[in-house]
Amino acid sequence: MAPRHRVKRRGISALLIDWYGRSHRDFPWRQTSDPYRVWVSEIMLQQTRAQAVVPYFERFLGRFPTAQALAAAEEEEALALWSGLGYYSRARNLLRAAKLVEAAGAFPADYAALRALPGVGDYTAAAVASIAFGLPYAVLDGNVMRVVARMENDAAEIASARTRERFRAIAQEWLDPLRPGVFNQALMELGATVCLPRNPRCPACPLQARCAAHAQGTVARLPVKLRRTAAARVEGSLLVLRKGSRVLLLREDKGVARMPGFWGLPAPEDLPEARVGACLGEFRHSITTHRYTLSVHAAKIRGAGGRAGYPPLRRVGAGDKPAAFGWFDPSEMAAIPLSTTARKALKLAGIV
Repeated sequence: MAPRHRVKRRGISALLIDWYGRSHRDFPWRQTSDPYRVWVSEIMLQQTRAQAVVPYFERFLGRFPTAQALAAAEEEEALALWSGLGYYSRARNLLRAAKLVEAAGAFPADYAALRALPGVGDYTAAAVASIAFGLPYAVLDGNVMRVVARMENDAAEIASARTRERFRAIAQEWLDPLRPGVFNQALMELGATVCLPRNPRCPACPLQARCAAHAQGTVARLPVKLRRTAAARVEGSLLVLRKGSRVLLLREDKGVARMPGFWGLPAPEDLPEARVGACLGEFRHSITTHRYTLSVHAAKIRGAGGRAGYPPLRRVGAGDKPAAFGWFDPSEMAAIPLSTTARKALKLAGIV
């Protein structure tokens, strides 16, 4: 649906930048224009709240302060520092991209080269290009599309590629080419803190007087987004086996809510020799389109006795290849990539 009212677009950047200077939140990645640090922050901020990113960003940059340091890292160490942040392909792509940057001898300084890095899409390339290099590329993400839809009173479906391109062009019209990085951060901040999906804070918005949806009383109906497919619901169980202070973990492969390369708790099907005991509780966990309900049970292995080494542990369907099990003290778990489901289950059991 074409918008009935076209907002006057001139001057929007000045209003936004002035507001941002007075009202923005203080995050560590906003104190630098170093392309590596900006890039790491933008990858971490994908699908993740800014406040949740702060401790991960600081730990990650403390260990890997440069692309060269990250390029030399082992995947397991990078994943361990990412553990709990979710969407772990981001960490793997960071590592792959860092190796490419190291091989090239310098961080890419133009939009096309940034866009070619693993895990970097249009939004991230525009953010890094504008913030780190002052290049005039407007960002477009869910927050920005919401601002554009309301400013323009545009009821087009935002999942449409045509709508996205039109909204990108509008944001590009708003962009201040002399201060593209600040403008993009201001636009993102507006969507994250004022132009909210529900209960937007219109009186606090620096663009309220120019907002077509506010003038027409349609703010609550915008943007238009078609209903997603219902999430699949899955139930499962996790086992907590202890040997002194140590807990049995399994290097995950495929299975219920599993993350390849991470350590997690075994499921009953992983240990057919286990004797399942009392339920310690249950929790819910979401991954993209799946909603998991996982119960946590204390368990023991039959015939384990008091020996330091338990009988060989094998999983059903694993053939003659032993499963990758290991015993870990809670103090050791910060140094390994521990899955979010294991972290939640161990917390429920009072172990971490």
